[in-house]
Amino acid sequence: MALKAEQSERLCRLLSERSEQISKRWAEVAAAPLKGRLTVAESGRQTAELLTQLQKSLSEGVIDLADAKTAELRAVLTELSRSRARQGFTATETATSVFALKTALYEAGGVEAAGETALRDYVAWSELVDELGLFTFEAYSRAREHIITEQSEQLLELSTPVVKLWEGIVAVPLVGTLDSARAQVVMERLLQALVDTGSPYAIIDITGVPAVDTQVAQHILKTVMAARLMGAECVISGIRPQIAQTIVTLGIEFGDIATKATLADALRHAVRRGGAELRAAKREA
Repeated sequence: MALKAEQSERLCRLLSERSEQISKRWAEVAAAPLKGRLTVAESGRQTAELLTQLQKSLSEGVIDLADAKTAELRAVLTELSRSRARQGFTATETATSVFALKTALYEAGGVEAAGETALRDYVAWSELVDELGLFTFEAYSRAREHIITEQSEQLLELSTPVVKLWEGIVAVPLVGTLDSARAQVVMERLLQALVDTGSPYAIIDITGVPAVDTQVAQHILKTVMAARLMGAECVISGIRPQIAQTIVTLGIEFGDIATKATLADALRHAVRRGGAELRAAKREA
C-alpha cells in the first residue's frame, strides 16, 4: 500500500520530533517476547537503523515498498532477516520485531486522546508497518532456505571424504544412503583426488551403506567408469552377505570390477596389484 502525501508527511514529522522516544520504546517492545535472547540494546541498534531508513524514505515523498526510493529500507529489512535467521530466531519472532513499531507509534502519537484524523493516520501507518513486517517474513524465509541449502552442501562434502590409504591408493568410505545428489559429490571428489594424488587405484567402501538397490548400484558403477576414464582402477569393498544376496537377487552385474568383503581385503588387493605392475615395469625396463 502507499500512504497519502499528508499521512506520509505527518508520520515523517512524528518520527523526526520524537525519534528517540519511538526508537527506545520500539526496542523495548521488540525485545520483550525474545526473553533475553536479544537485549534491548541490541534490539535498539537494529530498530534505530530501520527508523532512520524509514524516515529517509518518508522524507522523499509517498512511500511504497515497491518504489525504487525504498531500496535502502528494503536492504535493511533483508539484512535484519538474514541476521535473525543465522541467530536461530523464527520468522514470526523476526516479523513481530517490526510489528512492535505500532505500539511505539500509538504511544508517541497520543492516538488514544487524539481526534478522528489521528486515528485514521494510525490505521494507515499500521498498514504500512504490516507491509514492512510481511516483507521481513518473506526475506527471512528466503534467507533460511539459503542457509539450509548451504548446510546441506557442507554436510554432503563432510559425509564423502576421500582419504589416501597408501602410496597410489585412495579410498572413499561411504556411510548412509547414496542418492543422486550425493553420488555426484562422491564422483567429483574422487576424480579430483585422483588428479591431485596421481593414484592409479581407488577403493569405494560401502560398509556403511545400509542397503544396495539398483539405483545405488548404478551410482557406484558410474563412479567406477568415470574413474576408469581417468586411468584408475576401482575396487569395491564392504560386500556383506546381505548385500551380496540382494545384488544377486536384483541381477546387478559388476562385470570385471573387483569386489572385496572388507576394506582391508581391498587394500591388500590394490597393494598386490600395484606391486605386480611395478615389478613388471622393472622387468620391461
